[in-house]
Amino acid sequence: MTNTLTQKKLYIASDHAGFDLKRTLIQEALATKYGFEFVDLGPMNADRVDYPDFSAKVVSKIIADPFAIGVLICGSGQGMAMSANRHKGIRAALAWNEESAKLSREHNNANVLCLGARLIEPALAGKILESFLSAKFEGGRHSGRIEKF
Repeated sequence: MTNTLTQKKLYIASDHAGFDLKRTLIQEALATKYGFEFVDLGPMNADRVDYPDFSAKVVSKIIADPFAIGVLICGSGQGMAMSANRHKGIRAALAWNEESAKLSREHNNANVLCLGARLIEPALAGKILESFLSAKFEGGRHSGRIEKF
């Protein structure tokens, strides 16, 4: 089943620590290359905020639209991943390199990518996002494992 009625969405949010990296990834328009429309769910400046509030915004969109994916960015990426994974149907993956992002999609059918802005340079973050967006779930032996979630 494909989403032919609307363009696929990539919902992105951060906390204050991830704000600059979020803005950089949006400006690079990497999602557009892969057929996704970026939807920025905040924050709109680098003022201090709590990451669970922004994780919840992305998660609610992903749950409502099974064709969408999300990107969450905080200082380490850990807080966003922990917060997102509390929700049924969310498979948030903390990626630190291109291979971890690729495998999270191929083997784990991840629908949310989490990045640590204090740990990953912007150029590498862009490559990680591209790897995540270009990978597809392999299904097969991995499907049964995902169903156990």
